[in-house]
Amino acid sequence: MARVAVDISLPHLDRLFDYAVTDRQSDAARPGVRVRVRFAGQLVDGYILERVATSEHRGRLARLSSVVSAEQVLTPEIAALVRTVADRYAGTMADVLRLAIPPRHAAAEREVRDDPVPGTSLGDIAADPGAWSAYPNGPGFLAALRDGRSPRAAWCALPGVTDSRPSWVMTVAEALDAVRGSGRGGIVVVPDHRDVDMVAQALAESSIDAVALTADLGPRERYRRWLAVLRGEAHVVVGTRAAVYAPVRDLGLIVVWDDGDDLHAEPRAPYPHVREVASLRAHQLGAALIIGGYARTAESAALISRGFLQTVTADRGVVRTAAPRIRASGDALSNGDPMAAAARLPTTAWRTARDALAHGPVLVQVPRRGYVPRLACERCREPARCPACQGPLGLRDGQLAPVCQWCATVAASWRCSACGNERLRALVVGAGRTAEELGRAFPGLPVLTSGGRTVRREVSSDPAVVVATPGAEPVANGGYAAALLLDTWALLGRADLRVAEEALRRWMAAAALVRGSGDGGRVVLVGDAAVRSVQALVRWDPVGFAKAELADREAVGLPPARRIAVLRGAAKDVRDLVARCDLPATTERLGPVAIAGGDDQQLVLRADIATGAGLAAALSAAQGERSVRKDVGRVSVQIDPVGFG
Repeated sequence: MARVAVDISLPHLDRLFDYAVTDRQSDAARPGVRVRVRFAGQLVDGYILERVATSEHRGRLARLSSVVSAEQVLTPEIAALVRTVADRYAGTMADVLRLAIPPRHAAAEREVRDDPVPGTSLGDIAADPGAWSAYPNGPGFLAALRDGRSPRAAWCALPGVTDSRPSWVMTVAEALDAVRGSGRGGIVVVPDHRDVDMVAQALAESSIDAVALTADLGPRERYRRWLAVLRGEAHVVVGTRAAVYAPVRDLGLIVVWDDGDDLHAEPRAPYPHVREVASLRAHQLGAALIIGGYARTAESAALISRGFLQTVTADRGVVRTAAPRIRASGDALSNGDPMAAAARLPTTAWRTARDALAHGPVLVQVPRRGYVPRLACERCREPARCPACQGPLGLRDGQLAPVCQWCATVAASWRCSACGNERLRALVVGAGRTAEELGRAFPGLPVLTSGGRTVRREVSSDPAVVVATPGAEPVANGGYAAALLLDTWALLGRADLRVAEEALRRWMAAAALVRGSGDGGRVVLVGDAAVRSVQALVRWDPVGFAKAELADREAVGLPPARRIAVLRGAAKDVRDLVARCDLPATTERLGPVAIAGGDDQQLVLRADIATGAGLAAALSAAQGERSVRKDVGRVSVQIDPVGFG
C-alpha cells in the first residue's frame, strides 16, 4: 500500500490516505513520486510519502490510478519541512507543497544532461578571502562553516560597492565557498531577480557550482534546473522565495538576504515568510543559517534575544569608514537659491549634489514613481478625485490635464467639490517630475531614471544624476559620490506597524551604494532629524534601532514579541470559527472590527510565543470542522502577517 498526500486544500482532508498498489505499479510507486488517484469520484494529483504493509482503513482500498513519473520529487526532508510550515501557519500540506515543488514538465524530466546546468560554469576568480575579517567574529564563523559545523548568525553587512556589485555579494560567496569546502550544499534566498543575477555571477566567478531559480525562467527551464538540484548535479541554489524549499543534498547553509523586504512574504496561503521557513529548515536539519542585510528587523533581534542567532557586526570604527557621511537636512526649500528651488531641494542637498557631481554620479531616491501621481485643490488642500469613479487624480508626463489613476478618465474641467476652486497643486511628486526638475537644476548633465517597468542594473562612474524609486537603485561602478533621499515623509506616513523599520531599510539600501566617508561619500536625507529611524541612519546603527523596535513591540504585545492570528471574513463565519476553536487559555481577542470597503470583519487573536503553536493548531482544527460543511463561508487566517498594523 501507499500513503498519499492528496493535492486538495480542504482543511478536513489535510492528512494522508492509503491506496492499494498493484504488482505492475510496485517498482515505480516509490516514496516521493507523483501519482494520480481517484478521490471523491475525481482524478486528482498526489505524492506518495511512504509504502506500508498494512492499513488502518477498514474496508476495501482504492488503487492508485497511475504513477505519473518515477522521479522522486518529494524528498523526506522536504516533506517534513512542508508539514512543519503548514502547522506553523495553520495551513494545509497541499498548499505548501505547491510552493515547494514546481509543476512537472515532462520534456525536462526526460532530459539526461552531460553538460553543466546554466549557472554552474567555473571561473578563475576566487572570492575575497578577507571579506569576513572585517567582522570581529567573522573569521571564526567562516572557520566553523569550513569545519562542517552549523553556526547561525544575524549579519549586519557593511555598506560599499566593489566594482559594479554591492560588497555583500562577495561576502556571501565566501561563506558558500567555505561550506562547499566541507562537502555540503547551500541555498541563498534574495528578494528579486536582480539580486539573483548578481549572486549567481559572483558564485560562478568563485568556482562554485550553482543554479539560479526564479519564476521568470519559464516552466521547462525552471523545472530542469530544479531537477538538477534534486539529482545532485548542482549543490548551491540562488533564487527568490521558493528557493528556500530547494532539495539541495547535504544542505549545510541557508542565507537569507534582506529579510525585511516584503517580497520575502508569500502572498499565497498559508502566507509563510522566507525567514521563518529558513529558520525552521536550519533547525530541522542542523544546518547553518545567515540572516543578513544592511538593516536589522525586529524579528531577527528577537531570534538573537532567544539565543537562536548570534550577531555578526563590524566595529564602530570600521563602520564609520565604510559608510558615507550622512546628514539630515530639514532646512527650508531653496533658501533664496533659484537653482535649488528649481529642483525642490533644500540648499544643503543641492550643494552636496553639485559638489559631488564633479567626482561621479549622484543618486536621488524618490518614494513615488510616475510624474505627479497625486493632486489636491490649491486652495483647501482637499485631495482631487475623479468625477466618474472617485479615484485619485494625477498628472502624467507630457499631459496638462489631470488623469484618474484608477479609470484613466481625463478630468479637463475639474472643480473642487469642497470649495469650488478650479486650480490644482501637487500633493505628491513622482520620480518622473523630479527627474525633470533636476535636469533644469543641473543643466548639461545626463539625468537617468530607474523604477517601474524600467529598472537599471548599473550605471557608469561618469557624472550623472540618477533618479530611482526605493528598491530600483542601480549600482554605480565604484559607488555613488553622493545620494539625496527626498520626500521622506512619504515613507514614514503610511499606516503600518513596520513603517519606521521599512523606511530605515530602504534608506540604508540606497546609502550603502555610496562611497565610504573616507572616499568622500555623502548622503543628505531631507526630513526631520529628530525621528528615530532618521537618527539610526545618521549613526548607521541598525542594531540599536532593531532593539528599540523589539522593545516597543514587546510593550504593546505585537509580533515578534507575541504571536497573532488575523481572521477575516463575514461576521457570522468569523464567530463560527472562533466558537469551534479550543484556544489556549491565555489567548486574547482584539475586535472584531469592520473592514473598510466591505461587509467583512477582522478579528485578531493574540497569544504568547510559548502557546503560539497551540493557537495555530486550534485554528487549523476549527477550519477542518468547518470545511466538512460545504455551505459555510470562507475565513482567511494569517499568522503573524507582515502588513499588519
